[in-house]
Amino acid sequence: MAVGSFSAGLSGLNANAQALSVIGNNLANINTVGYKASAVSFQDLVSQNIGGASINPTQVGLGVGIGMVSPIFSQGAIESSRMATHVAVQGNGFFVLEGANGRSYTRAGNFSFNSDGALITPDGQFVQGYTQVDPLTGQLITSGTTTPIIVPPGVMRPPSPSTTFQAVTNLDADTAVGGTYATAIQIYDALGSAHVMTMTYTNTGPGAWTYALTAEGAEVSGGTPGTPSSLAAGALTFNSAGVLTAPAADVAIVTPAWSNGAAASNLTWDILSGTTTTPTLTGYATASATSSITQNGAPAGMITDISIDPTGKINATFGAGQSVVMGQLAMASFNNPQGLVKLGANRYGESQASGLSNVGLAGTGGRGTLVGNALEQSNVDMAQEFTQMILAQRGYQANSKTITVSDQLLVDAINLKQ
Repeated sequence: MAVGSFSAGLSGLNANAQALSVIGNNLANINTVGYKASAVSFQDLVSQNIGGASINPTQVGLGVGIGMVSPIFSQGAIESSRMATHVAVQGNGFFVLEGANGRSYTRAGNFSFNSDGALITPDGQFVQGYTQVDPLTGQLITSGTTTPIIVPPGVMRPPSPSTTFQAVTNLDADTAVGGTYATAIQIYDALGSAHVMTMTYTNTGPGAWTYALTAEGAEVSGGTPGTPSSLAAGALTFNSAGVLTAPAADVAIVTPAWSNGAAASNLTWDILSGTTTTPTLTGYATASATSSITQNGAPAGMITDISIDPTGKINATFGAGQSVVMGQLAMASFNNPQGLVKLGANRYGESQASGLSNVGLAGTGGRGTLVGNALEQSNVDMAQEFTQMILAQRGYQANSKTITVSDQLLVDAINLKQ
């Protein structure tokens, strides 16, 4: 019996020593970005039947062992890092990485760009996402295989030619016949050059106007410098309530080729605003004025900054405040994240216990959202770890007492012969 107590005490020493190792590792990583603390679960070892007349089994345990060491995926504190490439996960999910040894996953979003403009982790893993754009819709294709996200800083962004423009304008119903009102509208051609067009409205009677869209002749191929070149013309009609009745649809305008070599612009004058088809032109008896002018073109420009929104979209800023979506971060979820294998460097790998990854977008499928310019801190609770450290220390001490007492019993047994 004394020999059995030796084994039980020794197993207790080993188990509590392992628990102290886990606690020490947690405390060592208290400032590690995205680190998840681990918890130790003990389990008793097989028991020995010692016989005896009893209704219930008569057994003596043979000690204790480590049943499980599993990570705790509770949310860590999110703190601002003031770096555009840093991002934190708020909720469930992992960033998807790809490297020389295959795919892995992480909660640590301390990313940066390498010399090629690829978004990488500190140990060189490529952050995965979606970058392909649908040529028909201009939207990101967020299905299928993920790819490395590449946003080369300082690279020239090609120009985006204007295809639509809108001017919210009121034309004074009290204007005398022959009276005019003009407003300037800037657009961009296929080369990124800006052109200022002039929209001139002329009253022709009650509720009746004409419009003429012109550009400086020197800017139009074949035009005469100093003389306006006509781009479009037509008539407008308002009813007795000052509501536009004609034209009843947006107006298509094809300009001549531009003198700088840019191709002709195919423009749509957005007269009807949004799905409500509310006209952007009115004919009320108040001063003629244009309250808003918008168009969708942009000149060429250098990418100067990026930002990451809650869905993982990477928005690149270039030119005069223009922005474009360059990609979207992919996120993975697992049926059993506790079954992931720690690979080091804040990375995890799949295992049979974790199940296969379910890759998609932030904020969908039970995945959390993202916080840009921030990092998720370690979820290690120092007070909790110190409490567990005391318990492990007491457990170690108690088991060491079991061994010393068992040793004394053996000494007493040996001394019986004397």
